[in-house]
Amino acid sequence: MPTVLRIGAFRFHFYSDEYLEPPHIHIETPDGECKFWLEPVRPARNKGVPPVVIRQLERLVYEHQQILKERYHEYHCR
Repeated sequence: MPTVLRIGAFRFHFYSDEYLEPPHIHIETPDGECKFWLEPVRPARNKGVPPVVIRQLERLVYEHQQILKERYHEYHCR
């Protein structure tokens, strides 16, 4: 599970065996974990993360979309 980015209590990462899926990022929070698609940015899955935090994370994913996509492709397309 390579960590791509940390912002406060949020850890942005992906799983190495998910290379057949479209580009996405998992985010671990103190409350749970969620997953966002990166093209376009939209929630994919949520396990325990409150809606207000999901909205905050969606903004962060959008703000860091380019670097998240680059890291995803660097790891999965080598």
